[in-house]
Amino acid sequence: MKTKSILFILICLVFSNCKNETKSKETSVDDNLELILNNNEKWLVNPETHKGIKIMDSIISVFKKKKDKDYKTLGENLSKQTSYIIKNCSMKGEPHDQLHVVLVPMLDEIGTLKESNNNTKSKKALTQLETLIQLYFSHFKL
Repeated sequence: MKTKSILFILICLVFSNCKNETKSKETSVDDNLELILNNNEKWLVNPETHKGIKIMDSIISVFKKKKDKDYKTLGENLSKQTSYIIKNCSMKGEPHDQLHVVLVPMLDEIGTLKESNNNTKSKKALTQLETLIQLYFSHFKL
């Protein structure tokens, strides 16, 4: 009987510890970082990152002038640029971590554009994306 009780307690402890590990894995590094300047200076980025963000900004500017608002296509076009940025990223250390503070939310908003059938939700995602791009330009330089 003692063996069964001890075994039961051990199993409960293992499962309760597993539950806590799952919660801690859900919190990403990006959730804990705040976008800051580098001693009151902009962070330096690699040319490919800067080029990709500038093209994203241009894609959005052209999209906003169009009468037909195809948010899914916009999302696809922006996604190509983020793929280019990620594929060509050579940044390391704190500048890389700071870039992720703006880049990860950008990916989320682009995902919303690609997947949503709700124009209100898509407009909100686009507005958020524009804000994130402006944050990029105010915190990073080539």
